Amino acid sequence: MLANILVLGVGNVLLSDEGAGVRVVEQLQRSYVFPPQVELIDGGTMGLDLLGYLDDKSHLFIVDAIVSTQPPGSVLIEKLLDPPAYFRQKISPHQIGLSELLAVAAMQDCLPPAITLFGIVPLDLSTGIGLSREVSGAVGQVVLAVVQELGLLGVEVGAASC
Repeated sequence: MLANILVLGVGNVLLSDEGAGVRVVEQLQRSYVFPPQVELIDGGTMGLDLLGYLDDKSHLFIVDAIVSTQPPGSVLIEKLLDPPAYFRQKISPHQIGLSELLAVAAMQDCLPPAITLFGIVPLDLSTGIGLSREVSGAVGQVVLAVVQELGLLGVEVGAASC
């Protein structure tokens, strides 16, 4: 069966590094061409409004700023075995929307069976547009990690032409 993958970047671009997930999706869209079975969504802070995007997905890649004891700009990649429980811990600065989304998806039996979190540890969550130097550098690492993970699933991604 062909994988049906959603790459979901979440976060608030008006709160500096909190927008890291959205910035990763934007860079993926600018730099690569994806086959039809891969959908990239700038989920921003949409929360439960994203529920419909989860239907019929075999894989969900969540890209987000995450709270961690690691230094700012660190990249954490984790396969989630129990996503609603994972997000009940405060790991995302805007956690409520994502936690509710995954809990409702689980209740409605539309939670994708394979979920991977691509997280970037933020430095600055104050009001402002633009990423800190540390997080900006990590965006490129996560872009490459997403492309690599897609490759492991047998998905061919092409470079975008100028």
